[in-house]
Amino acid sequence: MARLENLNLSQRVTNELGKAIVAGKYNMETGLPTEAQLCDMYGISRTAIREAVKMLAAKGLISSRPRQGIRVEAAASWNLYDTNVLNWMLQSGPSLQVLKEFLQVRLAIEPQAAALAAQYGKDEDIAKIAESLESMRKAARTPNQTLHESDLAFHTSILLASGNRFFFHLRDFINTALGVSIQHTTPAKGSDSSVAEEHAAVYDAILARQPELARSLMSRLIEEAMQVIDRELQAKLEA
Repeated sequence: MARLENLNLSQRVTNELGKAIVAGKYNMETGLPTEAQLCDMYGISRTAIREAVKMLAAKGLISSRPRQGIRVEAAASWNLYDTNVLNWMLQSGPSLQVLKEFLQVRLAIEPQAAALAAQYGKDEDIAKIAESLESMRKAARTPNQTLHESDLAFHTSILLASGNRFFFHLRDFINTALGVSIQHTTPAKGSDSSVAEEHAAVYDAILARQPELARSLMSRLIEEAMQVIDRELQAKLEA
């Protein structure tokens, strides 16, 4: 029980320190407080603090070596595929540049996943895409409902239907950042119904077993979101 309690405390400290590092409160210049100071700050044991330090080091946010102490690492060293790190970045107020980079990653993955789903997808996996699409359409018709969850399910279902295990294992990363991206770009695309029907076109191509059309339509979806971000970036430069 003591071990579990220490772990829970460590996870809480990991979360709080991780958010503080990503937000810039602690950086390469300021460093982190010492173990003793962290114990006082959080009122927990050195064992729990050391567990938190190990977790943060595994995520690339800090390093801890003999005679060096605890050092905050440059942002280039952070593991952006770690969903905790990505969440902390998004919670701290994602920049348009971060969203653009994420869309570039999606553009490299999701059109190919859609093409593979059309070419090799199992009927039962394609049926899951249909279910998520129907949920999107239902949400679009229902006042005070958003497409958020069903939109995420649609994209995750395509990763699954691709049959590529590497793509599917990116689902948590895709879902974490896509959740923020959707909230930012969907309002600029028009009505929820039109968004749902754009996704329906991708599904229809997959169902019809047309890989190149599925690839093209998924690319278009993501490129439209990219155009929204590019316009906002340009507006900021001109302001």
